[in-house]
Amino acid sequence: MPKTWSLMSRLLPASLMVVSMLGPAWAQQSPTVRIRGTIEAIDGPLLAVKSREGTEMKVRLTDNVAVFGVAKTAISEIKPGSYIGVSAMPEPDGTQRALAVQIFPESQRGVAEGFRPWDLRPNSTMTNATVAETVAGTDGQIILVKYKDGEKKVVVPPDTPIVTFIAGDKSEVKPGSKIIIFGAVKKEDGMLEANRVNVGRDGITPPM
Repeated sequence: MPKTWSLMSRLLPASLMVVSMLGPAWAQQSPTVRIRGTIEAIDGPLLAVKSREGTEMKVRLTDNVAVFGVAKTAISEIKPGSYIGVSAMPEPDGTQRALAVQIFPESQRGVAEGFRPWDLRPNSTMTNATVAETVAGTDGQIILVKYKDGEKKVVVPPDTPIVTFIAGDKSEVKPGSKIIIFGAVKKEDGMLEANRVNVGRDGITPPM
């Protein structure tokens, strides 16, 4: 037997063992999908949703699905210490110009903390962070937010939608409701599954 083949035959079982050990970990990392759209029909736990892009989608809700209402609120509710999410567009000077601001309830403090790309618009961003300071500016409210790896200065124009999350119930999940699902999971059977649905209240479309 050639030396190279002999060496490969000794290494192969070990490499297969590594793949075998890693396989389950890889399998657990199911891809997630963000869904914005309108509920068109409901069949038990199955939602028929028309996405904002016009795509027809099926989403299965888990038995313990959490429902939150997305309700309008005032910018005056954004105070030092508030934990918020800011959908924004980056400005040339490094500030973020808000497209929408969501105020998290205290029970969700720390959720998805940090700064990342977002898909509300091309090149948009999302910052989930704690408000350190807020002052009036010439173009709107100026908010300094801090997260564990840094901070951002955010300009909130006067017409920016400001919303908050309010605990809701399954009765709000009905045809005609405007929803956003942040992380539907694609299951092995190909179905999208969600354990949380955010529903626009009073006819609003969740702006984030």
